Amino acid sequence: MSTVHDFDVETIQGEKKSLSDYRGKTLLIVNTASKCGFTPQFKGLQALYDKYRDQGLEILGFPCNQFGNQDPDSNEAILEFCSLNYDVEFPMFAKLEVNGSGAHPLYKHLRSEAPGVLGTTGVKWNFTKFLVDPDGKVLNRFSPKTTPAELEDAIESVLDFEPA
Repeated sequence: MSTVHDFDVETIQGEKKSLSDYRGKTLLIVNTASKCGFTPQFKGLQALYDKYRDQGLEILGFPCNQFGNQDPDSNEAILEFCSLNYDVEFPMFAKLEVNGSGAHPLYKHLRSEAPGVLGTTGVKWNFTKFLVDPDGKVLNRFSPKTTPAELEDAIESVLDFEPA
């Protein structure tokens, strides 16, 4: 059975990154967009990162332009936007597709492991969030309407989990 740790991605700076580097960390994986009604969630995501990173939380942001053309800029412009407007310090990755035939293998895995409402697998919109345990197992999917602050209990329960 594969886990999130079995996938490679590209950083927003264009470097290859193995998600196995995050083994032992709780992950919140989010498809982001810079020109979306949910874009202010970057502030809440950064607040979660500030609060929980020393306890083992990593937030991984993946820009996506598949929903309403809301992230059309280059990776460099996206990174600058996130840094200047929301002081984002959590890792951001190269723009990718989350749905369709061009969907990144990571997102195919996330969607199959944590289906949405009524078992749908497609990601519905920007800022869909996937919570992953330190072993790379996908635990849950949260809708774009779920604010980062509403994720604290779920994140804390994973951070507090002690494997046998």
